Amino acid sequence: MPQKTTRKSSRAKNGHAKARANPTLAVDQDPANRPGVPMETAPKPLAGARAPIALQHAEVPVFKHAGRKEMPPVFGTAQPPKGLSGLLRKAAYAKPDHKPGHWMLLLLADRVDVWEHRLRKSVPWAAPSAAVLVAGGLMWRGRRA
Repeated sequence: MPQKTTRKSSRAKNGHAKARANPTLAVDQDPANRPGVPMETAPKPLAGARAPIALQHAEVPVFKHAGRKEMPPVFGTAQPPKGLSGLLRKAAYAKPDHKPGHWMLLLLADRVDVWEHRLRKSVPWAAPSAAVLVAGGLMWRGRRA
């Protein structure tokens, strides 16, 4: 009987073929040796596109990350920071992005913003209801005495 020889498989433990790095097909190679270079062209704006975009100016405070030198041409100003949640956001953007405290303060500011909204929404009906309850309690005390 012929003896079977064992061949090492080029597959990884999960069954997929291993990716082999080919040092000759690297992006940082000489452009003359790169296969995609003839197809690469310089980016051009589309026909009819306005260039350059005028920078937007904000009348409300807009927070930006510490690493960003300037704001993008267009940014949102529909919901300016206000109340306690605005102060928390201001404190969060004073910290660098890579610190967990920055993101935790932003999450806390979102939760506080929800509660501020709920309080603002409930004031129109909560104040008259409280007045009726107080007046009813005073009338009830007056009848007992």
